[in-house]
Amino acid sequence: MFSIVFKNFFQKLFIKFGYRIQKINTSDKKFTLFKYKNYKEYRDTQIFFNKKKIDHTWADKRTLNLIVNIIKKKLDKNPKRAICHGSRNGFEQKFLKKKFKNLSVIGTDISETAKNFENSIMWDFHKTKSEWVNNYDFVYSNSLDQSYNPKRALTTWVAQLRVGGLLFLEMSNQDNPNNSSKMDPFGVEMEFFPYLIAKWFGDKFTLEIFKSNKGEKKNYTEVHIFVLKKLG
Repeated sequence: MFSIVFKNFFQKLFIKFGYRIQKINTSDKKFTLFKYKNYKEYRDTQIFFNKKKIDHTWADKRTLNLIVNIIKKKLDKNPKRAICHGSRNGFEQKFLKKKFKNLSVIGTDISETAKNFENSIMWDFHKTKSEWVNNYDFVYSNSLDQSYNPKRALTTWVAQLRVGGLLFLEMSNQDNPNNSSKMDPFGVEMEFFPYLIAKWFGDKFTLEIFKSNKGEKKNYTEVHIFVLKKLG
């Protein structure tokens, strides 16, 4: 964990001068997973970093506004139910609730800190909750990189959608295989991710990709929004 803290210190320092530290994938790996000793190590690690970054929000208004526009165009101008996975301090559900007046939206996080935020519950997003299955108009997450088993997480999230519902996966080039770590175990090349999805799930849904930028002009991160539509 020291190396991660060390990197974060210099990341903040470089950002002040308009730069960002980002590993480039120089290997032949298209995706990778950090291997934990056991589930407890994974859970404890995620809770540790949740608390350390509790006031930091990766979700942003620009990207969420793009998602709102996609929902209005491709799904419904007045969706009723949604869930946000790995939402930490609840920024996502607060923002979406303001955009859709009749929306009932909840957020999940593996840490007990979830109970401190409105419409958030403590929950491991890999796990199935029977009352959530086939129940949501859309699901959003920017936390797939924090999954120890991304195929299982995606299977769970897609199952939560009603037929025709949309799954929004926000990812960035920072989520590449070289950045796979104890904190963010899943790393994948953005260009390869659609092929990985197709390999895992075949023709169970359609896929569209949208792009956005996060941050200031001189210090922005390119964001990929993978939109999966659940088929009947």
